[in-house]
Amino acid sequence: MVDAPRRRPARTAWLRPVDDGELQVRYRVVHGYRRAFRMAGEGPALVLIHGIGDSSRTWAELIPDLARSHTVIAPDLLGHGSSDKPRADYSVAAYANGVRDLLTTLGIESATLVGHSLGGGVAMQFAYQFPERTERLILVGAGGVGREVNPVLRLVSLPGAHLMLSCLRLPGMRLQVGLAAHLMKLLDTDLGQDAAELLTLVDALPDETSRNAFIRTLRAVVDWRGQVVTMLDRCYLTEGMPTMLLWGDRDSVVPVRHAYGAHEAMPGSRLEIFEGAGHFPFHSDPDRFVSLVEDFTATTVAADWSRDHWRELLREGRPGTTAGRPETAHDRAVERGLREASERSAT
Repeated sequence: MVDAPRRRPARTAWLRPVDDGELQVRYRVVHGYRRAFRMAGEGPALVLIHGIGDSSRTWAELIPDLARSHTVIAPDLLGHGSSDKPRADYSVAAYANGVRDLLTTLGIESATLVGHSLGGGVAMQFAYQFPERTERLILVGAGGVGREVNPVLRLVSLPGAHLMLSCLRLPGMRLQVGLAAHLMKLLDTDLGQDAAELLTLVDALPDETSRNAFIRTLRAVVDWRGQVVTMLDRCYLTEGMPTMLLWGDRDSVVPVRHAYGAHEAMPGSRLEIFEGAGHFPFHSDPDRFVSLVEDFTATTVAADWSRDHWRELLREGRPGTTAGRPETAHDRAVERGLREASERSAT
């Protein structure tokens, strides 16, 4: 049963309302490519990074509230939304570089990063590549903390995906996809929790250029066996980095057991589960989501990156594993987190 929405704390008079004009899509040309983004508000920087096939529009209803106490920047990643969709590098490392370069053009030196799904992987990669520019991490149904992923995404990573996605644009296909999504919702399946977002994904791929960018992005992080990229081996580097994990307990794209594993692997992290929510908990319960983000940024101190501390972590960090068996306390903690999550799911 879904918890009743939590009432948001009353806002004090000094918080500035956000003008509608601030929420319009803006553009910057970086490295010759047009980058779209939304930017609003005043205060500490808060960067919202969307998932694969999505855009900054996914945050549109949340931005006005978050922008009352933050400078909110929500980019359309390259290959998504209104940004250019060139034949380019769509790896998480390239996306992290792109976020850094956009922030630099906007005069923002450091920020709290909120990443959803693929955007969570990008946020973690940003923190890994540019720890001195990362104040906090908020990961929402994030990719990159386990191998498992929805079979549909594994299927789309295979050869022939272009033809499969092209078929979605045939006359009547959107209606059929809509009916299937509605049926999944009526049957109360986990995937049905995100029925509306499934239709948004279909609409986000109107032409071959968009589909090519989507497939290139997907294949950079997923193959037929599951997620290719994982940050679990580097999660110990988040020590001293305020980190919060937000997950829907009915997430069918990135299962909630990944949240428990990541929580175990990230020293001092905070875990919040949205009961009854799917892969988009910030759509299911936006009030709670905004309240958690505001509370977390207000009650934690931004990470104070130290070269000496970073060197020490790297020198004393966990070694690799052999034959798939855990070798360190870190490995055993991750394994224990995943096992406990499976036991919770079973009950």
